[in-house]
Parts: sequence; C-alpha cells; structure tokens
Amino acid sequence: MTGERRAAAEREARLRGSSLPAVSAQQMREVDRLMVEEVGISLLQMMEQAGHHLARAAQRMAVRSAGSREIVVLVGQGNNGGGGLVAARYLRNWGFPVRVVLAAPPESYKDAPAHQLAITRKLKISPEEQVADHCLSEAALVVDALVGYGLEGPPHGRIGELIHRVNSSRAPVLSLDIPSGLDATSGVPFEPCMHARITLTLALPKTGLLKRAARGLVGDLYLADIGVPAAVYERLGLEVGPIFRRGDVLRIRSAPARR
Repeated sequence: MTGERRAAAEREARLRGSSLPAVSAQQMREVDRLMVEEVGISLLQMMEQAGHHLARAAQRMAVRSAGSREIVVLVGQGNNGGGGLVAARYLRNWGFPVRVVLAAPPESYKDAPAHQLAITRKLKISPEEQVADHCLSEAALVVDALVGYGLEGPPHGRIGELIHRVNSSRAPVLSLDIPSGLDATSGVPFEPCMHARITLTLALPKTGLLKRAARGLVGDLYLADIGVPAAVYERLGLEVGPIFRRGDVLRIRSAPARR
C-alpha cells in the first residue's frame, strides 16, 4: 500500500469510528429548508459551492485521463442539475473541453436551475439535448447531475435512457450527491441506476450511500462542505462537530476492490 493510500485508509477509519451521522432524503429536505428560510443562505449560494466542489473533483479525474477529451456533463431539471451547470462553467473557465447535455427541453428548467442555465448560455456554452454514443464512450469523464436525493421511483424517459447509455459506454462517471437512480434513503437501486466511479455527496452522507446494496454503484465516496452550520443539524436532533476542519472535502469510503 502506498503512503497516499495508507493515509487515505487511516482517514476513512477515523471517520468510520467517529460520530459522523447520515441523513435520509426527508432530513436533507429539511436541512435545505432551514438553510434558506431561517439561516438566510440561498439555494443559489449552496448550489455554487456544490458545483465548485464538483468541478474540482472532475478536474482531478480528467487530468488523469490522457489527451484533451471532453468532459460530458448530464444535467437534469432539478437542483442537482443546477450544480452540474455550475461545474460546467468552472471547468470551461479552467480550459477543459465541456459538453453540456440537457435531460429535458431548456424551457422546462425553472427557478435556480434556469438561472444557472441562463449564465451558461451567456458564457457561450451551448447546451445540447442530444448526445451521440461515441461522445459518451470517448469522454474523459461523464458528470452525472441528473437526479439528486429527491428521486421517487425508477428513472424514466430521457433520464432513464441517458443512464442506460452511459452505463453501456463504460465511461468513468462522477455523480453529484447520489448516483442517479439510487434511492437516497434505502440504498436500493432502481432500474436503471448510474454506475459511478466516484460519488461526491453534500453536507452529510445520505443513508442509502452507506448501504451494502449501494457500494458497487457509489464507487469512492467523498463528502463536500456546502456551509451547513451545526445549529441547523441540531434542529434535526443531530450532533455534527467541525467535520471539515482539516479540509472542505472528505473521503468517506473507498469502492470495493475489483477482482
């Protein structure tokens, strides 16, 4: 085991031995509500932080890929998709070739995701509604920002189709918060469900990400800070210490070894 991997394993062991809690989808909805309505931190502020962390994770993954292949960002209609659009903006600013693919017609995007879509267009990033199979299979990375913790039931329509096609392409996948198609609370994968190499979850781990049934779909699991104060968690009866004191992204768990 290399020194870097040994240090990562030691950090994971410390986290597993700590009191780091996990939250259900309903608890995370309440966290978001309290952040906006009582703390005064807007959804756009949290989305910006999430998207920046996502872009940094994508940057690290793409730099390890040979050549200058595209990063394909798949964008759903919800707040998860808004985070994907923020990440696409940062990645383009950093000089990466980025292709943004929408999972629905652009006029169907509302509120914060629509705001991010408008910014994307002003920066001359032209979102597409279709993507060829070879663009997926040849991508340096596919960023999965299709569906977050709000998923209810199996992905269908355009989202289901994109998940099937990405899984068939065998491209490396970075999922934001939850691999699209995974139940955030139970960890039960719907059909289809994205197979991620890395999942970057936000604020606290979702309970489903830690279930045995989800391990092969989540890949390496990281946790990113979006600025939730301890007082918000206390309202939910959760005790969360300064978990990001040593850094704003933590490695929670490595993917199972492949045989």
